[in-house]
Amino acid sequence: MKILIIDDSKTEAQALSSVLEARDHQVLVATSGEQGVVLAANEQPDVVLMDVVMPGLNGFQATRQIKRSPDTRHIPVIIISSKGQDIDIIWGERQGAATYLVKPVNQQQLLAAIAAATAAAATDNHVIPPTQ
Repeated sequence: MKILIIDDSKTEAQALSSVLEARDHQVLVATSGEQGVVLAANEQPDVVLMDVVMPGLNGFQATRQIKRSPDTRHIPVIIISSKGQDIDIIWGERQGAATYLVKPVNQQQLLAAIAAATAAAATDNHVIPPTQ
């Protein structure tokens, strides 16, 4: 599975990458929202892990751009942020995030969220023929 991490923290991106690469996932890292939106369009990852607090285009804005673009709207976005207020979670979901996780995220929680988001996206993208 190809996973794009969008996070301006090298430490956080490396921690997530280590967990994912240990499970043979291909990991791409963008260090800004702007770079992440471009990488999502160019690389078509299976899922995006998005930080919220970043300079320039923040995670909410980048999620909204990814989910509104015809080229990337099928890609599930999982927000992983230290911002854990109810309003942040609601706002993240309104931008199109499949899931909102609050840091620190444990390994099992991360992997379960990725599995659920990609399974839901596969179901959503499957065209069911009309019944006769």
